[in-house]
Amino acid sequence: MKRILQYGIMILFYILLTACAGPQGPEGQIGPAGPLGPEGPQGPQGPQGQPGPAGKDAAFAGPGFAGDQTCSGCHQDIYDTYIKSGHPWIMNPVVDNTAPNISTTHIKTLPQGYSWDDVRYVIGGYNWKALFIDSEGFIITDAPGETGNASFLNQYNLSNSLLEKNAALVSFEAGVDKLAYNCGSCHSTGFNPRGNQDDLAGISGTWAQEGVRCEACHGPGSLHASNPTGFDMKIDRDAGACEKCHSRGSGDGLVVSNGFIQHGGSYGDLFQGKHVVLDCVICHDPHSGVVQNRSKGQATTRVTCDQCHQAQRGQHKVAPHASLNLACIECHMPRLIQVAWGDPERFKADFRTHAVTIDPTQISQFAETDGALLPEIGLDYACRHCHGGGFASVKTDEELLAAAAGYHSTPAEPSE
Repeated sequence: MKRILQYGIMILFYILLTACAGPQGPEGQIGPAGPLGPEGPQGPQGPQGQPGPAGKDAAFAGPGFAGDQTCSGCHQDIYDTYIKSGHPWIMNPVVDNTAPNISTTHIKTLPQGYSWDDVRYVIGGYNWKALFIDSEGFIITDAPGETGNASFLNQYNLSNSLLEKNAALVSFEAGVDKLAYNCGSCHSTGFNPRGNQDDLAGISGTWAQEGVRCEACHGPGSLHASNPTGFDMKIDRDAGACEKCHSRGSGDGLVVSNGFIQHGGSYGDLFQGKHVVLDCVICHDPHSGVVQNRSKGQATTRVTCDQCHQAQRGQHKVAPHASLNLACIECHMPRLIQVAWGDPERFKADFRTHAVTIDPTQISQFAETDGALLPEIGLDYACRHCHGGGFASVKTDEELLAAAAGYHSTPAEPSE
């Protein structure tokens, strides 16, 4: 009974308090935040994402090499012409142990003892010859694992109908031990003299692409490819651009043997003539070259001799020459350079000189004292590749000297 009375009093007191309470006031300001609680346990780690692209250095590194396939995306017509010229094919990688698919030729024979899985690169093979680089980067000069055989046949010369030569293996630096390949500066694109391509000990330098491709002449094109209007490519029409490989200098360093200037040395055979002041592109289209145009029966140069030498046009002292419509280059640009084949008895090799100037009083091409190459063309090479080469009647020195004197200023002699 006493407990019931206590509960009743408490309820009555609560009712009185409620009845006396006023209306609810506005909400007060939020108090300051309390201290941070302890850190909770770490959750499970999610899967790792793919790495992002490498960032660029703060310093501008310049354009890189994009490759000629990238160039073809916008310049297909030029690419289709250039890829049939000799420039892209002066160095060719061997892929899948298969002979390179060179545009004009197919190499059918390797040096004895070698198969395509032993060859890393083919040097040349477009129109004249080919050499082979082994798996260590050295030029093949002897049988596998051997050295010292100076008769080993290691260079493949392509056929030459003009000289009546079938394709065959010949010797080049045969027997030399570990002959390094140091020709990349003229046989590749983006050449760097430092390092060794593919980490091959026998190769001096590295490159971005084999052969003389678009960027070898026009410069690296990655920026131009990504922004053609923002970055122009280099277009250099000066002879100096060609002279980096096709030397036209003083003639120093010429290698002469077998009666010809050898391709292994500097060409340098234009220095003594007035043509040295001309830029190469005046006559030559670097995208088409000469060989592919000749094979199609098309003009091999952009201009002809008589466009400048009008007074000599058709002016032949020897009437049969006029009747044959003999081209100027047959006498003024004889085949004095040997790339692969040469026949000294016929005064004819497989590449034309650019010397042009003929000395009508000179018979031999070489000095009698030391055998050095004379700067002007002698009548042996200007005349005897026909008159003594099996094409025309043999002539004595006296007959050649008489015919050459005043050749373009004397009326033609009657035909016999």
